[in-house]
Amino acid sequence: MFHKPDEEFVKEGAQKITDRDFERVADKSEEIKRKFSTHGPLARFVQDGQLLIAIVKDYLSGTYRQIPYGSIASIVFTLIYVLNPFDLVPDMLPLIGQLDDVAVMGACLMLVEQDLHKYRDWKQTQV
Repeated sequence: MFHKPDEEFVKEGAQKITDRDFERVADKSEEIKRKFSTHGPLARFVQDGQLLIAIVKDYLSGTYRQIPYGSIASIVFTLIYVLNPFDLVPDMLPLIGQLDDVAVMGACLMLVEQDLHKYRDWKQTQV
């Protein structure tokens, strides 16, 4: 069954996130970053992708925990979704294969926008 990648899709996916998924995002962070730095549709999310990876790493290390679990789980779900080449529309299909990744990323950013602003502000005070 095809499910439109929207905010509800991200919320549902977030409910299935496990501790191992957090570790997977941290372990595969460089590979995930490469997905955002390509010249494809995800390129416009380079900074957002880096911020999402950073918040997961800080959450996992215990450095930053001022985010609701639902938000951090949505971020982990989204990053794993982007990493997975065999999602709703396989990434092997040129351009079209990344459009669902863009939709999921956009939905996630809408869901966690306030939490990301708080994290970005916190991160700037850590420098």
